[in-house]
Amino acid sequence: MRELGAAAVSLAVLVMSQAAPPLTKVDVSLGDVSINKVPQLVAADQGIYAKYGLDVHQTISAGAARAAAASGVVVPEGYVGDAGAAPIQVGGGSPMIYGAVVNGRASRVIVLTQEPMVMDHVIAQPGIAAISDLKGKRLGFSGVGAVTHFSALALARRLGWSPERDITLVGGAATVDALKQKKVDAILGSAMVIALARQAGFRDIGDLSQYRIPVAGSGIMVDKSYLASNRDTVLRFLKADIEATALMQRDRKVFDAALAKWFNITDPDTQAGMFAYVSKFERKPYPSVDGIKQIFVMYDSPEMRRHTPGEFYDSSLVAELDKSGFLEQAK
Repeated sequence: MRELGAAAVSLAVLVMSQAAPPLTKVDVSLGDVSINKVPQLVAADQGIYAKYGLDVHQTISAGAARAAAASGVVVPEGYVGDAGAAPIQVGGGSPMIYGAVVNGRASRVIVLTQEPMVMDHVIAQPGIAAISDLKGKRLGFSGVGAVTHFSALALARRLGWSPERDITLVGGAATVDALKQKKVDAILGSAMVIALARQAGFRDIGDLSQYRIPVAGSGIMVDKSYLASNRDTVLRFLKADIEATALMQRDRKVFDAALAKWFNITDPDTQAGMFAYVSKFERKPYPSVDGIKQIFVMYDSPEMRRHTPGEFYDSSLVAELDKSGFLEQAK
């Protein structure tokens, strides 16, 4: 019996030693509520994070959840939290750089960009038929430095308009509620807002992608010190993100399930409108260097001139995945 007990203990030790290593815990902030966050939701739901040895805790900020509610998207309370100190953030590169310069804390770098060109649409009140009709009107954007703010400034410049004299830009008003309450004549928004606005009877009068404006749009940003100490973890996170993006592009059911679970979006027409947008996600999502450079032009200031675009991006991780063949394999 003693020999049998000893053998059982030895077997248990052997099984434990051969078990998979513990998952690496990572906190991730998803920032605002947008379609660009769906790859992270799919990675969590489909076990892709775990496949790459990650235990990811990702949250949406309370402020972002409130803003989403103003456009009709309800984020379940369980997914709302304070992840301001998370070493990995998913969101717009433009607001990150603008905020870092204004606050004097250039602590993060962009390692992946899904949205290298302005892809916002203009959603307008009835009676406004074209983008050219916006002259003299009120255009809503989310906040100074945000991608929608950058888009508004870039659009005005492309049309030869002065943002001070030819159009009124209204902050905190890139929502369907702002249109319903007639606070603005039009808003800038991406796939999620576009789909919900159409349901509410507002018109999509133009796609800004036609102007081919480079932008540091939605992507993945990492704390510099964390990246220096945890490069392999960040690389595995990027792999999970890229694989999840490819999966949801292939499988509509996976995409729809993530929308329903995380954002309570279950209407088939709304889901279909959003799914059409995900085909635009980059296959080789290098940081948008041209977009970062445009931020320095658009927000030129003495403080901005104390920095250089190279401080805010690191292309080496996507380049490593590209060279290894991973980007092609993930399609």
